[in-house]
Amino acid sequence: MKIAVVGTGYVGLVTGTCFAEVGIDVTCIDIDQKKIDNLRQGILPIYEPGLEEMVSRNVAASRLHFSTNLSEAIRECDVAFIAVGTPPGEDGSADLKYVLAVARGIGENMTSYGVIVTKSTVPVGTAAKVRKEIEDALTKRGENIEFDVASNPEFLKEGAAIDDFLKPDRIVVGVSSERAEEVMRKLYKPFLLNGHPIIFMDIPSAEMTKYAANSMLATKISFMNDIANLCEIMGADVNKVRLGIGSDARIGTKFIYPGIGYGGSCFPKDVKALIKTAAENGYQMQVLQAVESVNEAQKEVLFNKVKNHFGGDLQGKKLAVWGLSFKPKTDDMREAPSLVIIEKLLAEGCTVSAYDPVAMKEAKHTLGDRITYAKDQFDALIDADALLVVTEWPEFRSPNFDVVGRLLKQKVIFDGRNIYDAQEMQEAGFAYHCIGVRTAHQEPVEEASVRQQASNL
Repeated sequence: MKIAVVGTGYVGLVTGTCFAEVGIDVTCIDIDQKKIDNLRQGILPIYEPGLEEMVSRNVAASRLHFSTNLSEAIRECDVAFIAVGTPPGEDGSADLKYVLAVARGIGENMTSYGVIVTKSTVPVGTAAKVRKEIEDALTKRGENIEFDVASNPEFLKEGAAIDDFLKPDRIVVGVSSERAEEVMRKLYKPFLLNGHPIIFMDIPSAEMTKYAANSMLATKISFMNDIANLCEIMGADVNKVRLGIGSDARIGTKFIYPGIGYGGSCFPKDVKALIKTAAENGYQMQVLQAVESVNEAQKEVLFNKVKNHFGGDLQGKKLAVWGLSFKPKTDDMREAPSLVIIEKLLAEGCTVSAYDPVAMKEAKHTLGDRITYAKDQFDALIDADALLVVTEWPEFRSPNFDVVGRLLKQKVIFDGRNIYDAQEMQEAGFAYHCIGVRTAHQEPVEEASVRQQASNL
């Protein structure tokens, strides 16, 4: 079996490489010649643990190929995945122009039956639009070639994408014919040998499943952040509350860690898109509107703690920031809380020295030279008035606090991910601020801030 994957971004590159890893002949296609040239040389456009080695291995084995020639790849493949971007428009809706352009290109070049699979995250009804684009292109050619359209949403966590693909919780496939189901079952057979389930359903349900899954996870995050803010006001400890509710099997322990809001390429975009899709169909997603509002407010919580600690005057202060990416094990800066925090610090007249293990190059695209990029995590601390922990990279979890205290001008830590123990920090002489716990050095969330959050809902 031969497959084509159109789009060499995060989803497309991981998808193509993992299929090649189980022995399938894969061609990954992109219109960006420089990106394709780099991939052929083993230079990846993204950071994902283990992916670079896997790409090199499969290219060397002649199972994984990179090309800008859509026409040639489509003529030779059995299954074509559309894995291009669906960026949010100004109104929050998913922009399908790239998806539909690929569909049109497939229709202009296909020569035999194939299954065209939307792998990009797309709103319900997109498969029907993809089908129409292909049919229109075939009609213009005067061809009558059979094909099927399927939906196969991805459930890849950045930082763990390879394991998620090779050892999935589930594989969701939306089809409209037995022939397409047979092809997709054959394609995924190598991943089913260890008992990983494949779930076939109608195409609209598959399209909705992706949005529903991400929106549910985003809801858990915003709910826990809301609870954290209330815990701080009431004098409760959100870390203990999290343990208390997480032991309930109906709730579980995942995605209930308080913090400074979600970011990345999926949750913000998908929540907005589902809200917009509902509105276009005359329905209001009230829960998700609140989820989004809480998340936007949460990205400012750490900054507010910094400003309160220094009496409202941050002019001339130097702040060290550990972590820039929206989560560990990725260089993805899209919708990262660090960007909101740093922009507000700069606006108050602060200087910022930041360190991230892999995301500093990506961060420079947005922040430029307005901040200092440290050579390591301790270099960022030199003469800083405080440390802000923004992304919970493993190397930040257990630093030498004697060194941290000596390098900082003031022993002040703002922990946006609650990775340190408040009592231990205070015993070590640090003024320690975290999320959802009222420490000795930490005032509860101001009533005005709470009122503002309420007015946004």
